[in-house]
Amino acid sequence: MIIVANWKAYVETTEKARTLFSRAKKIAPKTRVRIVLVPPAPFLGMLAPKNKSSVAFGAQDVSTMPGGAHTGESTAQSIAGAGASYVLVGHSERRARGESLADTAQKISHALAHDLIPILCVGERERDTEGKYLAFVREEITAALTPLSPKDRGRVIIAYEPIWAIGKTAADAISPMDLSEMILYIRKVLAEILPGKSSARTKVLYGGSVEPANARQLAGSARIDGFLVGHASVEPAQFVELVHAIS
Repeated sequence: MIIVANWKAYVETTEKARTLFSRAKKIAPKTRVRIVLVPPAPFLGMLAPKNKSSVAFGAQDVSTMPGGAHTGESTAQSIAGAGASYVLVGHSERRARGESLADTAQKISHALAHDLIPILCVGERERDTEGKYLAFVREEITAALTPLSPKDRGRVIIAYEPIWAIGKTAADAISPMDLSEMILYIRKVLAEILPGKSSARTKVLYGGSVEPANARQLAGSARIDGFLVGHASVEPAQFVELVHAIS
């Protein structure tokens, strides 16, 4: 199992960042869960280069540009150089700011070129009774993976994050049964665009109001490989409880 802790912009002080990192380092050797911390860029540069633990780091976003005169951008090369191994791509909060399907695909290509593992975020804004949301998720996956070589397609992690469930409470998260059906659908889409048995090896995560109260049930859903967690990842006690719940 993998738990990706997306700190978003909840963490604003060096003290809080170090506290969360310290807690993750202590719990990581005691669990089978792979912990990936995804802090804001300044804290990534502060913590990741000094990391000697089993905790991994990721970036919250990556530039579509390879470098040059692009103020404010974080390139894949600089992110890898800072000590990250993963990068979130296509998060709904970035898409809401105008990131297109083509942008997402380009970011994934840049990440892979520098040996970063992209975590592709996909998910519908709302569920309709006609199943149109399934076509929406399919398009997000295929648009991102189709431009890649067959080998590179298998290196991408999929994080299913229904937008309607993000930033709420466990009561608002997807049900285990619905998640199970959605994971099976995503794997069906992957099987159509990945060669051989690669789709079976692709990791699929869930994100959206994951808390200790519902993590164990959701973890039992069909072939889920972990979670992408937001607000619960920045409360030390809650995060430790969450890791134990899925360990």
